[in-house]
Amino acid sequence: MADIIDLLAEAGDVAQLRDRRPEAKENAQASFSALLEPEAPGTFSYAERYAIATFVAGIFQAPRAVEFYSDLLAEESEELAAEIARAVQRGTTTGPYSGGGFTLFDGAPRLAAALDFAHLLTFHPKDASPAAIGHLQTAGWSDDDIVTLGQLVSFLAFQLRVAHGLSVLAGSAPSAPETTNPRPEQTPEWEPGEGTLVPDVVKPGRFVAHSLGWKPWVPPQPKEEFTDAQRDALIKPERIDMEYFRLLARDPAALKARTKTDLDIFYNTDGGLGRAERELAATVVSRLNGCEYCASVHQQRSKDEGGDAAAIDRLLDEGVSADLGSEQWSAIRDAALALTASPFAFDASHVERLSEAGFDTLAIIDVINSSAFFNWANRLMLTLGEPDVPKRFR
Repeated sequence: MADIIDLLAEAGDVAQLRDRRPEAKENAQASFSALLEPEAPGTFSYAERYAIATFVAGIFQAPRAVEFYSDLLAEESEELAAEIARAVQRGTTTGPYSGGGFTLFDGAPRLAAALDFAHLLTFHPKDASPAAIGHLQTAGWSDDDIVTLGQLVSFLAFQLRVAHGLSVLAGSAPSAPETTNPRPEQTPEWEPGEGTLVPDVVKPGRFVAHSLGWKPWVPPQPKEEFTDAQRDALIKPERIDMEYFRLLARDPAALKARTKTDLDIFYNTDGGLGRAERELAATVVSRLNGCEYCASVHQQRSKDEGGDAAAIDRLLDEGVSADLGSEQWSAIRDAALALTASPFAFDASHVERLSEAGFDTLAIIDVINSSAFFNWANRLMLTLGEPDVPKRFR
């Protein structure tokens, strides 16, 4: 099978530089296979998976991805393809935003709930709650399928951003979309379900420079029920003690591919962007998306790798417009913000600025990969659970 990101990017020679991050490239493709075309789709059918992918590509206004996924969907059901096309028209808006403003969809309860959830993840994941999980459970989504649905939408947030970034870098990007739809204003009447976890947590009142805990809204896989495939997917055996990884292990193929993608993007130092700068991009994206947990982890990693601690603290305290103290860091910040916007605002001006700041093409690809990956990671953290301040910091 052709590499899907390369296919969507149409980036020519630029895409060949992805081979310098071979595990990231291979496992982004493996993530597609695990989430869109698994050998055994179970109760989450291929048609549903293609429908969600077509919908997400449509509301992101990514024309090549819409064509690709809608063709797959039409092969399964032309009727469903037409229904998703109507949902895209209804769901198109701009983000990210928070503080309410939902778009709710009609139709069969199971698909409608999935579209509600996908729209939430795409544009305002910070507004997720146990009630959103209850909405899916009430519509018939199992715990395993909820995790896979969350992974699918979050992976698409990564895949489409990488493809767009590469196409801009190669000068082959489609024309920028013009979105005029206003921010939605509906308020859902969802409630947590019988199987929804509603943990007793102390939420952080601001972005913090110390560690945080995290509590799930979907039951993690019990340790005693772990299969060999689930243990293998953890990569690091000690992760079985972490609820987040036990939760994602409900879809072990997706977890394994995601983890390997992560490790190569952030730890492969064969040229390209420095480690501190990759972690800076992760922190910027997390700050904009409102993911306190991810920001707390990756701000510290940037500092540990020699990043400007004072600048990172300003980013946490003041927000994404803070003075980061250098043109290189400001260029990375602005590129990460543009890639996080939906539809994507990243364009040739960001590439030019990064180049003028001294970054080569591989380093710019690292900026794209790092920023895109945390649009995947943030969405999982924000929509499957919530942060908790450890007792020692309360």
